[in-house]
Amino acid sequence: MTPPSPLSPALSDFSGFSDNSSLSGDDTYIITCYNRLQDAIATLRDEVVRARILHRPSEPLPWAPQLHLLVHFGEHRPLLFRHKLRVNPEIFDDILDLISGHPIFHNNLNNSQLPIAIQLAIFLNRAGHYGNSISLLDVSQWAGVSVGSVVNCTNRVMVALLDQHDAFMGFPPHDSRDFELAQRYSAQASTCPEWQNGILAVDGTTVDLFATPGFFHQAFYDRKSKYSLGCQVSFYLFATVKKLT
Repeated sequence: MTPPSPLSPALSDFSGFSDNSSLSGDDTYIITCYNRLQDAIATLRDEVVRARILHRPSEPLPWAPQLHLLVHFGEHRPLLFRHKLRVNPEIFDDILDLISGHPIFHNNLNNSQLPIAIQLAIFLNRAGHYGNSISLLDVSQWAGVSVGSVVNCTNRVMVALLDQHDAFMGFPPHDSRDFELAQRYSAQASTCPEWQNGILAVDGTTVDLFATPGFFHQAFYDRKSKYSLGCQVSFYLFATVKKLT
């Protein structure tokens, strides 16, 4: 902030004027107004720094959380429970048991966290949907919490789940029924003969083509209305496991 102009050449440095007796009345008035303006700006800046809400509407936003419906869905409408959280009620309980002891959900702050079950429900609701229907504001209204709480709950559950990687991820034994079913599905779904013994496929991404292919271009037309090549990695673990055993 610079003093208003026009200014007298003697006013280039305000800090040196402890005695204003040598200044004219107009110059003294300008200095006084400038100092008051600086004080008002500093006060406003401090108020903005301290404030967490810059605009508080006259009428608060009504909240109608729907989390309590999950209890009814879990007991009587499991399909609706799965529609919201993408897991069965019993799977939800298993995940909750595995992550409840994680230190990320415990702190020594005065403001206690939301119950871990609610945090897990918020995370699963976000993870199981995509697009405009799962914005932070939509989730916060559905759960009856603030947008910041939605972000915090998501981050905490992600940390807890990643630390439980070995408990959640694993391959079935080669002589199990699950291994046999996975191998059978791989043989039916795979179009590559070398992948017939696989039990796991990792989907990749698409690489956009610069121009329409000259031959069989319709085969490269993807669901995003573009011409592209698909990348996919498949692990054929059956032969490897058989060699090791």
